[in-house]
Amino acid sequence: MSAARSKARKRAFQILFESDHRGVDPQGVLADWIRRGREPKPDEGVPQVGEYTMQLVEGYAQHAARIDELISGYAVGWTLDRMPIADRNILRLGAYELIWEDDVPDAVVLDEAVEIAKEFSTDESPAFVNGLLGRLKELKPSLRR
Repeated sequence: MSAARSKARKRAFQILFESDHRGVDPQGVLADWIRRGREPKPDEGVPQVGEYTMQLVEGYAQHAARIDELISGYAVGWTLDRMPIADRNILRLGAYELIWEDDVPDAVVLDEAVEIAKEFSTDESPAFVNGLLGRLKELKPSLRR
């Protein structure tokens, strides 16, 4: 696990979280973060957005409907809108990376998602995230459409 990739995932999660929380397009939030990070006096609260963060956010946005369909289909006892907002967006990011980013080992995707859940969500979240992404990992060959 590279520290740079871990940071990129965390930033991508924060962008998806903000987008979901505000009810706006993730690519719009991404563009806003990039713009604010490039201002002559960058906003202290806005971290720099790197290449992999952009790749993750844009990749999720491209496959958002399919990803939400998968999460809804395999989250036993939870509807997408009843999930904690952090969990929903950790799962979205993890599902995108697991299914569409072939250069990242599945184990790394799961470990990183669990770490983000430990940092940003509830005590039950790491197990929930790990279980659902683990199920998607098993079904991965049949999930891309």
